[in-house]
Amino acid sequence: MPPTKKKKIPEIDDSLKSLPNIGKTTAAKLGQIGITSKKEFLRRDPYRVFDELRKKVDPTLCRCALAGIVGAKKGVRWHTITKESAKEYEKKHPRHVWGKC
Repeated sequence: MPPTKKKKIPEIDDSLKSLPNIGKTTAAKLGQIGITSKKEFLRRDPYRVFDELRKKVDPTLCRCALAGIVGAKKGVRWHTITKESAKEYEKKHPRHVWGKC
């Protein structure tokens, strides 16, 4: 009887970069506010994450960066939700003025 092969259990990728829209730079910025894993990120409200990033890490973040954060949470590409996510942020922060993307 031939030896049986063990089935490989697929590894779960808990890295931030496994999320859509999250690359090396955004992952590093998230790390600066204590978010270092996909699981940690998904537990948080993306609008609060963006606000914390603006206040503590990079005040120049634009609506495209917001859409990237919101899209990562929703599992969609940033360019499909830029206007929608910016309007939602403006409801919560009516005095906010967007910079250039």
